[in-house]
Amino acid sequence: MQKRNQDCILSEQTMDKNQICQPKQIGGGNCLIFNNIEKQAGIEILSESTDEPKIWFVMRDLKRPNAHHPAYKLLESLGVTYYTPMHWVLVTRGGQKKREYRPFIPDLLFVYETRKNLDAIVSKTPTLQYRFVKGGAYQEAMVVSEAEMNRFMHAVGSVGNPRYYLPSEITSDMCKRRIRIVGGNLDGYEGRLLSVRGSRVKRLLVELSTYLVAAVEVNPEYIQLL
Repeated sequence: MQKRNQDCILSEQTMDKNQICQPKQIGGGNCLIFNNIEKQAGIEILSESTDEPKIWFVMRDLKRPNAHHPAYKLLESLGVTYYTPMHWVLVTRGGQKKREYRPFIPDLLFVYETRKNLDAIVSKTPTLQYRFVKGGAYQEAMVVSEAEMNRFMHAVGSVGNPRYYLPSEITSDMCKRRIRIVGGNLDGYEGRLLSVRGSRVKRLLVELSTYLVAAVEVNPEYIQLL
């Protein structure tokens, strides 16, 4: 099974246990995701037992936004499946301006792993933490269903330049119409149509629980008003 999009590469490979996963990129993507997990950074080789299912956990990275070794790079080196939406930003280094590809929300990432394996990483990485359910059971971690994650990643992967928003940034005036997509890569998707003054581009808002919203461009011919 292999899924590709702009921000995340999901893949399965058979590798020697002592082989180190080398990051790769496709179409400017930032994530390399392997099933194999290596012994690096003081973390023991993690269990690949299928007794415990893998889940999409919602995590927090406490490192600075401009840190050289953020949590997603550690996860990348360990071959752990993760997702973090990326965007281009203009930064100044050494008096010169340059574009860098950085996480849209630096402290937010989604990790697909068993709780046992992820506990082993978190225990060795103080700046990587679970996000816990407010008012939930003791140490009840926030999770996102696999179906919802796949729906979101497929949507942002269907376009070259998705736009990301925090849910609080979306007002009622920006999305007054509900639509269904009929045809194309997003066939069957339903959601709200983003309205931006002065823009002729039609964008569908795709939500990821209460954490993130992506606006993806859609062909007007595929739009059906609801």
